Amino acid sequence: MTTVPSPAPEGRSRSRASEREWDSGRAGGRSGLRVFIGSRLLLCVLAAQAAFVLALTAWLHVLVPRVQEPAVLTGVLASLAAGMILAACWAAARSARAHREERDRNNLTSSLMNTVLDTSQEWLWAVDAGGIFTFCSRASAALLGYEPSELLGRPFSLIITDDHLSTAREAVASALNDSPVWSAVTVCCRHRNGTPVLMKMSGKSCPSREGTGQRFEGTSRLLPAPDAEAHVAQRLRERIGTVAEGLILTAFQPIHDLTSGAMAGVEALARFPSDDGRSPEHWFSEAASVGLGADLELAALAAALCKSATLPGHLYVSFNVAPETCMDPRLPALLRRSGVALERIVLELTERHAVTDYAQLLASLAPLRRDGVRIAVDDAGSGFASMRHILQLSPDIIKLDRTLIAGIDRDQGQRALGAAMVSFAQQTGAQVLAEGIETIAELLTVTQAGITSAQGYLLGRPTLHPSDWAGWREGPPGDGGSHP
Repeated sequence: MTTVPSPAPEGRSRSRASEREWDSGRAGGRSGLRVFIGSRLLLCVLAAQAAFVLALTAWLHVLVPRVQEPAVLTGVLASLAAGMILAACWAAARSARAHREERDRNNLTSSLMNTVLDTSQEWLWAVDAGGIFTFCSRASAALLGYEPSELLGRPFSLIITDDHLSTAREAVASALNDSPVWSAVTVCCRHRNGTPVLMKMSGKSCPSREGTGQRFEGTSRLLPAPDAEAHVAQRLRERIGTVAEGLILTAFQPIHDLTSGAMAGVEALARFPSDDGRSPEHWFSEAASVGLGADLELAALAAALCKSATLPGHLYVSFNVAPETCMDPRLPALLRRSGVALERIVLELTERHAVTDYAQLLASLAPLRRDGVRIAVDDAGSGFASMRHILQLSPDIIKLDRTLIAGIDRDQGQRALGAAMVSFAQQTGAQVLAEGIETIAELLTVTQAGITSAQGYLLGRPTLHPSDWAGWREGPPGDGGSHP
């Protein structure tokens, strides 16, 4: 997540000044123009009246010399001047009252605009031609976790990742066409805490004041929950669909027989191309959330089966599948046409979804088990669900979870639980496999406990390299691939 340094104190005053400028600039612009014109007009009227009085005086003295009574002339002129002065004063009073009313309206408009900025859930923003924030309303704090002063002068990329920014630009460009205005473009922004925030953005483009490009201003609001869920689901379907079309990689991790020291099999692990560090488990969880869990698992299984054809023939291959996928009618056909002997295939049941109907699961697995496919239960000892799987499924392999194996050489309780699982397996005809062996002490302890097979970084790391796969032969522990 991008970090933002604490803003200087003047940042807040700049934000407040920017808001006031936004609020009153347009409303006060016309008012200032009217005041300017009104004051100049009053001066013009008074000047015209004075000129009229002087002209009338000159006319009476020059063109009407027969007037014998100066007092009459003076009275006429005084009356005219007084009338004009009264008219000017009336006009001035009316103009002043209009100005006061205009100022009151502007103050009310400014107050209402401040109320909108302070209370609206829509985010008002403006960026220059370089994508730098020049205005930001206070809604940014509630929507994105950033105060306006923290965004002013910052690039727009602070709140939106590069891939989403390019998508947003394409959507805006498509919406603009011949008009400078766009509306209701869905954009995925980024909250200060790193979580995605889906928004609907509307705005317009304007020539920059420097004439060097286009600046943008507009509003944004949260996408309603149903629309947001639909949008996320669609994006996930597109992303998962793209990955499922041949982009899933397969890594194999060695599994060793501790009684002979030879490699007995491998576990197939899906790897997804990703630049955001998301784990494979995250991919499968996302797929399941939009109803594509089985589709993605089957795609990963198909990719792994294809790669398994290049493995040495004496190795069995363990594939991770959810109970839901085991009941998918597409699974048996996929396994049978893979070219990998069914006797070499182990279906390792994960716990991504709870099993609601064990009878149906057992019925789905029965034909495959009769043809040689073996069943393993993963993460045994990590919780109640795995033990229930063991009791209900009677698996061929019980995989002890890493949490039970880590430090088993130093913990008597872990050793007792491991010995109990070995005794249980012996009575049910199952094999016990220790996962996550990382030290010599752990390996010696699980061997002494009667566990017959194991995997872990000490014995061989998962590898994507076919040259490692081809080199796997029967031998002592530690001859597996070493690539991470």
